[in-house]
This record gives sequence, structure tokens and C-alpha cells, in this order.
Amino acid sequence: MKNSQGFDYDLLVVGAGSAGLSAAKRAAKGGLKVAIAEQEKIGGTCANRGCVPKKLMVYAADIAKEQAMAAGYGWVNSQGLFDWSVLKQAMQQHIAGINQSLRSQLEATGATYLNGRASFVDQHQLQIGDRRVSAAHIVLAVGAHPTRLNGPGMEHAITSRQMFMLEALPKRIAIIGGGYIGVEFGSLLNWLDCEVTLIEKDSQILTGFDSDIRCAVQSALTERGIRFFGETQAESLEKTPQGLQLKLNDQSEPLQADCVLMALGRQPNLDGLNLEQAGIETESGAIAVDDYGRTSQAHIFAVGDCTHCNQPLTPVARAEGEAVAQTLLGQATAIACDYITSAVFARPEAATVGLTEAAARETLGADMQVHCKSFEPLRYSLSQQSGEGLIKLIVNQQSSQVVGLHLVGDHAADIVQSVAVAIRHGITLQNLSHTLGIHPTVGEEVLSL
Repeated sequence: MKNSQGFDYDLLVVGAGSAGLSAAKRAAKGGLKVAIAEQEKIGGTCANRGCVPKKLMVYAADIAKEQAMAAGYGWVNSQGLFDWSVLKQAMQQHIAGINQSLRSQLEATGATYLNGRASFVDQHQLQIGDRRVSAAHIVLAVGAHPTRLNGPGMEHAITSRQMFMLEALPKRIAIIGGGYIGVEFGSLLNWLDCEVTLIEKDSQILTGFDSDIRCAVQSALTERGIRFFGETQAESLEKTPQGLQLKLNDQSEPLQADCVLMALGRQPNLDGLNLEQAGIETESGAIAVDDYGRTSQAHIFAVGDCTHCNQPLTPVARAEGEAVAQTLLGQATAIACDYITSAVFARPEAATVGLTEAAARETLGADMQVHCKSFEPLRYSLSQQSGEGLIKLIVNQQSSQVVGLHLVGDHAADIVQSVAVAIRHGITLQNLSHTLGIHPTVGEEVLSL
């Protein structure tokens, strides 16, 4: 049945990940006739091969961490055996449940689910599998894929996409890239008895985060035995009977590993979309959009990781999808990108919101004020494990408004996202210091600077 304009649908969303599902469900609930196309599993990267399975692996590693701390608390027989195959099967079952739940939620809105690869025929028509579909408006939410190095033998390396399908965990792993993906995998694999080497072209891990946070996390990881090569680049990879040999630009001998993981960021999934058929412009390998997610074609929008609009985070993608749907429903909604929280689920955990010290220095100049302290949570006092945390507040000295919060330590993500609400609404340093915390907790440290 065609709509009043002669199209099959009012809205066609391409990509059923976090951004696409958010846009499709909101638009369908608002009364639009909606279809969503997906060539892989519903849920996209986050649910199937990203945030969810990786966090489940983090939890598995946390149990190993707790076992290492148990003796200090009187547990004389706390060691257990870890079976990767059992965890892998449990993760797959959990993800299958998420897929089914997402499909049910989508169908409940009345939206149509189309399975197949989509490519533009013209500005309003797309070929999806073996059928052609037309729509008055289109939202591209095709996500991104892991970046790979080009070089001799690099085809023997894997990306995060393959990490969750390994037949067995490696004894020795080399991770190329010290961003949050590489750091998280390195941290959890270290707790699961893998020998981990992190290789980063910068001098420190976690480029883009506050410098003190980067230093605190890196120091903790190296203290746990993770080897780090900074200002280093991988040149070639060779598969031998003894394993993989990774040649590094500043090392005379190749690095020996059972597995090499490329954690070098992500690139938009634009291949095969035939964007030129619709006259959609790109910029630096991503779809160019304005503050409302609109592309160079007024009726076509793009959200999530296939654009350069905001940070590549699941909550951001969902918010972008929601905002575009609101715009299509007649309530023009710009995509807000201030005070976005983010976290690194390493051990120690790190989380951040607002300006780094370097950014605040550029923005505020002499009005920037830094409050920073280290602390040791009570739970580590009876353990040989180190749990030193760090809290850093960036303050506008003139107004006393808190403009940045950076935290390393247990529950950092939960604490920072809670305080972020107050920071977005202009909380001052005095407001924080006059709030009585709960003792003894990590969260009270934020209130006592």
C-alpha cells in the first residue's frame, strides 16, 4: 500500500543498530509508516559484537580479580577454573535473547523489518536484497567497521569482530592500538591469564582523554604486567609454526604472539550503498550532515557512526536517531553534543565528562582551575592488589562552575554519569562540597575536593 505521496513508506531506515532502531521506533510511534532494513543481526555492533559481549567478558575478568583479592578477606580456597567455551556459549545465548527482544519491540510499533543489503537506486528508491523499496524520507544508520592496517601479513590479524568467536583464548596477544577498545580487551585478557602487549603510536594510551587519566590507567595496567610500546607502529606480520611474529618499527626483534588484535578505531560502512546515485555528499570518508543529521539531500538523514557529527557511543547514536525522528514528526530537534559522558571499562575503570585540562586551558585561560587528588578505596586495604584511584575536577574559577570531571577507580562510569546531570545544569564547586556523601564509598571522594 502506497502512502499519499506514492511511496511505499513514509520513512525507510537503513541499519538496525542503536541509532536506526531509535529512529524507526520513535517515528512509527509518531504515526509514520516505517520500514527498517538490516543485512546482519538486529541490534548492530553494540548488541552483537561490541558493548554487550565485551562488558560480559569484563565481568568474567572481574571474577578473576575478586579471586585474587579473596585471600586478604579470609577466603583460603577461592580459586576456580575458567572455561572460555562456556562463557562464549552463554554470551551467544544472551545476545540471541537481545535480538529477539529488539525484534519484538520493533514489531510492536508497527514498523516493518526488511532483511537484506541496501543500496540506492535513486534519491527515493533503494534495492534491498531482491526487492525495490521507495520512501519519502530515508535515515542512514549503517554504522562502522573496524579499521585494518595494510601491510605484509596483516591479514593474519583479527579485529574486535572476531574476538568473541575465538575457539580458545590466546596465551600471548599483541594489541595494536591503545584506544578504549584496545585497553579494555588488554585489561580483561590480562586478568584471564593472557600475556598482553599494547602497541600505540602515541606516547600514551587513550588519546583524547585527560592527560592525568591516561597516565593513571596506563600506570595501573603496566603495574599488573601488561607490556606497553609507545610511539611505536606495526610494520608487518608473519605466521610461523611457533605462532605470529609482529615486526615493530622501533624493535630489532619481532614480537612473538599467538594472536594479534587490531584496535585502531572504526570506519563508516559506506561501501555498496551507492550514495552517488542519491547525490549524497561525504566528508573524510563519512556522510556529511548538519546539526539536525540532514545530508546534502533534504529528505535523507544520517545518524550514528557513519557520520562525524558526535562521539561514536551507543547513547549518542540513540539520541541522534531520536532527534531525527522528532524532526521528521515536525519538531525540529538539533543533536546536542555537550557534556557527553564516556567510559573505559578497564581495570581500573575510567570515566569522563566535560572539558579536559588541555581543552579548558584553551577555552578558559587563566580562569581555569584544577582540583585533583588520588585515593585508595577501602576494599583494597586488606588485599595485595592495588586499587589507587584518581579524581580530577576542572573548574571555571570566575563562576566556580564545574566544567569537567575525570575519574579513575571502581564504579567510575556510574559515578560520573550521575554527576554529569548536575554539571550540565551548572553545578559549582561549592555545591559539590556542601553535599554530604555516603561513607565509605568511592563516590564521596568527588564531594570532598
